[in-house]
Amino acid sequence: MEAFGDLRVHRRHGVLEGRVLVSLPTMLVTFARYSRDGGFAVLGANIRFTTIMAAGSIAGAVLGGLLLGMFPNLVLIPLLAVILLVSAVKLARHD
Repeated sequence: MEAFGDLRVHRRHGVLEGRVLVSLPTMLVTFARYSRDGGFAVLGANIRFTTIMAAGSIAGAVLGGLLLGMFPNLVLIPLLAVILLVSAVKLARHD
C-alpha cells in the first residue's frame, strides 16, 4: 500500500510540473509585454502600494499553505467562488 501511495504523490507532482510548463510561456510573454509597455515604471512610482500588495500576497500564500488540507474542497471551492464573484462585482462598479 505504501508504494501505491508514493506513486500517487509522484503522479500529482508530474501534473503540477506540467501546469507550470504550460504556464511558463504565457508568463514570459506577459512579462515581456508589461516591461515593454512601461508597466514596471508604474509599480516603481507607487512603491508603497506595490510593497503592501506584495506583503499581502506572500502572507496569503503562507497562510494558505499552512491551512492546506484542513478544510474539504466542498467548503473551499464555494468560498473561492464567492470571493471571486464579490471581487468581480466590485471591479465592475469601480469608476
